[in-house]
Amino acid sequence: MAKIEEFRQIIEDQIRMLDRPVRPEGLYDPVKYVLSLGGKRLRPALCLTSAALFGDYSAAVLPAIGLEVFHNFTLLHDDIMDQSSVRRNQPTVHEKWDNNTAILSGDVMLIKAYELMAKSPVGVLPQVLEVFNKTATEVCEGQQFDMDFEKTTDVTEEGYLDMIRLKTAVLIGASLKIGGILGGGSLRDSSLLYKFGQDIGMAFQLQDDWLDVYGSQEAFGKRIGNDILTNKKTFLLITALNRLENDSKKELLSWLERKEYLAEDKIAAVTHLFDEAEVSDLTRKKRDEFFFRALENLEKLGGNKDIKNELQTFAHDLMARAR
Repeated sequence: MAKIEEFRQIIEDQIRMLDRPVRPEGLYDPVKYVLSLGGKRLRPALCLTSAALFGDYSAAVLPAIGLEVFHNFTLLHDDIMDQSSVRRNQPTVHEKWDNNTAILSGDVMLIKAYELMAKSPVGVLPQVLEVFNKTATEVCEGQQFDMDFEKTTDVTEEGYLDMIRLKTAVLIGASLKIGGILGGGSLRDSSLLYKFGQDIGMAFQLQDDWLDVYGSQEAFGKRIGNDILTNKKTFLLITALNRLENDSKKELLSWLERKEYLAEDKIAAVTHLFDEAEVSDLTRKKRDEFFFRALENLEKLGGNKDIKNELQTFAHDLMARAR
């Protein structure tokens, strides 16, 4: 994936050179901090890759950075809502400063994201902004659904899938579609890129849900069972709640309500109930539905065959982690 890695480095270099005001420090230091924490730079790299699929990617560089600034803005505000203390192994902005600072710094990041998106060539600017506006709204909708789900155990599979589509997958799809538009791709190709990205995003989130319970801790890079301990509404938990009956469902609900327990006991008991509900196989089946549909849409794309092959390799690598 030489090209995608090359684009990641271009984005990293451009973010370091990003023109930012210095004063007031209380507003701009947190912005500099959050953008310096790194990350995969996945969305902007995919934006440049999809632009390169059809020709020159240079017009996509600044809008791609806009996508990354927007993504980090959403993380900053999500961390406040979730009261998360750590992001990428470093203190979150609201922990390092305070909630008000994090809210205001996030606001200015959103404005900066729009400023960078507006650097798109005039001829395609309306198309780019239409995709970006729709996506930004959908990400907010997804976050609200996610917060709503925290207050109930009555979540359907369809409701959960729609939430992760909005919260996670649409931004990946939009990054690819915007790149396709900026690179000169046809309306058809840009739409196929969107479908490919959205379905890969769905497959990735389902894989993430599965790995938290059934993956290898060493390969996954996170503590196994953390979603169980925090009662996070994942595809596995929702499927189990909807499939288990009688005493088994009561037992699962009781674990969700308990305030005191040994972590290993809760993880073992809930995993056993997941096994009873056969959620491992069902999650992997649903994940594969999205994954193979993504590859079908990629196959229909026009453009540079080598770049298409890189996108295919990227998709396979994303799914292969600790499978």
